[in-house]
Formats: sequence, structure tokens, C-alpha cells
Amino acid sequence: MVLETIDSPADVKALPADQLPQLAEELRAAIVAAVARVGGHLGSNLGVVELAIALHRTFDSPRDLLVWDTGHQAYVHKMLTGRRDLFDTLRQAGGLSGYPSRAESPHDLVENSHASTALSWAFGVARAQIGVPAEDRRRVVAVVGDGALTGGMAYEALNNLGHHQLPAIIVLNDNGRSYAETVSRLSERLADLRTDPRYRKVRGRFDRVMDRLPLVERLTDAGLEAVKAAVSEAPALQSFVEALGVRYLGPYDGHDVGKLEHALATAARLQTPVLVHVLTQKGKGYEPAETDPEKKLHDTSAFDIATGRSTGAKPRSWTQAFSEAVLDLADERPDLVAITAAMPGSTGLLPLAERDPDRVLDVGIAEQHAATAAAGLAYAGKLPLFAVYSTFFSRAFDQANLDVGLHDAHVLFVFDRAGITGDDGPSHHGILDLSLSLRIPAMTVLAPSCEEDLRALLGVAAGLDGPVTIRFPKGAALPGERLGVTGVDRDLGLRARQLREGADVCVLAVGDRVGPALEAADLLAEDGHEAAVWDVRSVRPVDATMLDAAAASPLVVTVENGLVGGGAGTELVDRLVERAGVRQAPPVLKLGVPDGYLPHGKPDRILAELGLDAAGIAAATRKVLTDQR
Repeated sequence: MVLETIDSPADVKALPADQLPQLAEELRAAIVAAVARVGGHLGSNLGVVELAIALHRTFDSPRDLLVWDTGHQAYVHKMLTGRRDLFDTLRQAGGLSGYPSRAESPHDLVENSHASTALSWAFGVARAQIGVPAEDRRRVVAVVGDGALTGGMAYEALNNLGHHQLPAIIVLNDNGRSYAETVSRLSERLADLRTDPRYRKVRGRFDRVMDRLPLVERLTDAGLEAVKAAVSEAPALQSFVEALGVRYLGPYDGHDVGKLEHALATAARLQTPVLVHVLTQKGKGYEPAETDPEKKLHDTSAFDIATGRSTGAKPRSWTQAFSEAVLDLADERPDLVAITAAMPGSTGLLPLAERDPDRVLDVGIAEQHAATAAAGLAYAGKLPLFAVYSTFFSRAFDQANLDVGLHDAHVLFVFDRAGITGDDGPSHHGILDLSLSLRIPAMTVLAPSCEEDLRALLGVAAGLDGPVTIRFPKGAALPGERLGVTGVDRDLGLRARQLREGADVCVLAVGDRVGPALEAADLLAEDGHEAAVWDVRSVRPVDATMLDAAAASPLVVTVENGLVGGGAGTELVDRLVERAGVRQAPPVLKLGVPDGYLPHGKPDRILAELGLDAAGIAAATRKVLTDQR
């Protein structure tokens, strides 16, 4: 086993070239085995095996700085930098992160998992090298996917790198996809050109001519017609980046280590900003990933290696419940237009896109643009619905606030994966959306507790004025019968729902914390404490009947799966004080996610550690009730 001899980048450098194909094969097998056990990002990592090998054979990490955009493509990098034996702990609590992590290794620089940021990191680090003696400078290499180039931040950085002529190497891993197919006019033109037989023929002839010439003669003595043909057929990307002052090299076969090493070494000698364009195949080497039509097994739960199919029965998810509800709403509302930021399948919009392709807009990894475009659609008389992971809404807050909120635009924001999400770590927890949404004065903020409520509130939201947010968590959807709820429909409007009576404490539970709150009430009853439990449903506006009931209770407890500071509890308490009066309002205990960056782990485990499961809610409430005596 070649892989067993690799404990550091130095071992990769020392490996004979004829052993590199075997190393690549073993790396792919190890990735498939690891992800099959616990889930994770598969297709993206299978596509960068040879690229990661070439990077570590060309550069000297960690002295040279490798920045992986998004980070979901860094599994091979981790295996080549001393963490091979830790992959059985991948994405487990206390184990190896699914993204780069500074706590794990000095080889990891950037550990967030939001796309399009690597070029800005590279600009900042490269700018800091100015004035450093030449022998002490560290080379800067940013690895970005073509999907990242659908995000505006990447172009802002690219412009600055070119303007300041900073020596940074941008490796463009071009597989034509982000989660789904990459949305970009540049990438479409590039795909057309690179698959055109005329381009391949001319480019091959040109490369053979150039390779035979000494470097100084290549541009002066090469056949004029070959040069003209190569330039005229060059990808649009080359013209674009060179207009910004960034050199362009490529495109290169991303699965040929030798050619990649040569290209990277050439780029390193230029001492200017240079983009090395690398063509790779997402999911390469594993047939189920190569043939997955939606996202090439970009991310997956645990699966059977032989088939690529998920192991174990999958419960009906919140995303599936939303997907069905939005199909029905689209039938009812011909003006509905759904928007996704490169994730039509992951956010449940793919069925609508397949049925009515003109009613789903995939804007690429461009959440800011999505929010403002939604405002424009609303102005023009459409009903825009932007489905997005909660964690990515923070990227569009300014636009949601000023382009949507300030203009009172009727836009529906649907937040998937709201609350603690688990395995993907700090940057993927969806704990900010309640706090952020509530900072927008015009925003209606809704939190269904069961899938029937999701459908009902989505219909109610469509009939409101102004902007609306609806949030639901990751994982299995909760049927209403589990909460004792039946016959849910739109007639309830935005009113709260009392699920249990009790005179000792009034629990106001938000969204997916309603179930644990009911279980906590049962635990409290065993100690003789009777708790009333309300399903808040609408955080803003708050139901007056619920506030009156809370005001009459000796103690109020709010529970939410989101940041407690400035979140739903704060909103509910503020409205309670306004209604009852400062002196008359009862004491309040607010339970939610504290400030801080939470590590990866199973959601139920993290929620329990935060005291947001039934036992934790009961324990915190019991303590206050006991102390009051």
C-alpha cells in the first residue's frame, strides 16, 4: 500500500512518479470507504485527488500557504498531511472535521465552509508579504471551484489581485458544477470551447509546437497561424481574467499529475497573480458518483459502497415536506417564482424545476444577488420565494434588510437546516436566522412545529404583505399527531396554539423545540410542577392571546433552536413587557443557543449539551421554580 507510507507532504514529494497512479487509486478507495461509513462530501473530493497530489509535490506546506475555498474538497489534502489514520473519526464529535481546521493541523489555513472567500484570503495574505525579505516570503495558493466563481466576492478579490499585481496562484478546479451544474455564462462558453473538436485539434498542435521550442523562442518563432488560432479559440475566461491583470495558464488535465506539476511550477515562477485552469471530473473513479445526475454525490449520508445508495431507511425530511408544499402552492399561485443559490435539489426545489423549469431561478452561489433579485420580482408583481440554508442567509442580510425590508417587498424566505445542524460544524449551524430576521422591522417571522404547520404557514405567508421568513430544521419532519395536533389548516392564521395547560410555568416553544417542551412538561409533572406549553408559530407578530396567558403565569420560559441573544425569546419577552407592563410582567427564563462557535457532532447530542432537549428544558425550569420557593 503506497498510501500507508504517506505521513507528510515530504513523503508525497519523495514518491517516484510511477507510483503516483497507485497512490491516487488508493486515496479514492480510502475516501469512498470513509464517507460510506459516516457520510460527507464525496464527489468533490474524488475529483481533486491528482490535483492535491500535485499541489503537495510542488509546494512546501505549511510554509507555502494553501487556501481551499469552501473546504469540502480538502479530504485528500488532509490525508496527505498526516491525518490519514484519523479518517475513521471523520465528522464525529471530537474527531476529524469535514472541513479544514486550524485546530487539527498547521497545514489548514481557512476553516469556514462558505464559498467564494479563498481569493480574498489569498489577497490579504499575499499583500502582507510586501516588504518581507525574498527568502522569507511564503507562496500563496488558493484552490477554488468553478462554482465559487458564481459568487461576487471572488470577482472583487480577483480584481484587487490583478490591480495590485500580488504574486498569488489561483488554481481553478473546473468540473462544471457546484452542488448542481454551475450557473455561469463564462462556464457555458468555456464548456462549448473546450469540447469543440476544432479547439482541441488546434490547441494540441499549438502545444506540441511550443513544447519543442526553447522558452525564449516560443512566442517569437511559433507558427503565426497556430498562435492566431490558439488565441482566437481561447476560452472566454482567459480574456476576462487577463483584462483584470491576472495571467492565465491552461486549461490542463486535472487528472495528469505530471502536467499539473509542470503548470504549477511555471505559475510559481511568474511572481504575478496567475490563474491555473484545471479541468477535473467530479466523482471520478467511483461509478455511482460519476453517474449521479443531480450532484455527482457531492454530499451524501452513509451509503453502501457497492451501489452508492444510502444505507438504512430514510425518514421523511422537512425538505421533502416543503418540496411537496411548494408544488401545491405553485399550482395555486401562478405568480410564484422560486429562487435557489446553486442548490435546487438540496433545498427541495428540484421537483418544481423539473415540472415548471421557467418558475425556478438558479442564480449560482450568489445569495446577495438572489435577495435583491427577489425584491425586483416582487416589485414587478411576482411572488418570489427564496429557499436557502439558514447558514447562508447571513451572506444576504444587507440585501434582505435594505432591498427587501426597506421596500416592504413581499418576498418569502424559506430557511432550510435552521438551528443546530451537526456534522458540518461551526459554519453550517443555522443559528443566526431568527436574530437576523428580527432585526428587519418589516419582517414577519414564522416557525412551524410540524410538517402540517409548514404547509399551512407557507400558504398563509403567500397571502400576507411584506417580507416573510419561514424556518425549519434539518432531519426528519415531525407529523402533527406527535404533538397531539390534528386538522391543521390556514384558518389558524398566525395564531399560537396551546398544547398543554398548567398553572406553575408557561413555556413558549418555537418551531422544533415544541416537541421537547411537551416532553419537559411531562418530566416537570412528575415533580409536581404543572407547565402550560404554547406552540408560538409566529414569532412576529406575536399572538396577543398567548401573551395574555403568559402574563398571568408566575414564570415564563422561552425555548428556541437558535441564538438566544436577540432571538425569538428576546422578541417574545419584549412584546410581553409591552403588553403586561414592566412591573407586572412575570420573570422570564430564555433558553437557546449561547454565543460561540459550536463544533461538529450529531444535532441531538449538541442540543442536549446546550440544555435544549427535554431533560435540559425540564432541569433549567425546575431550578428556577425551586429557587423561587
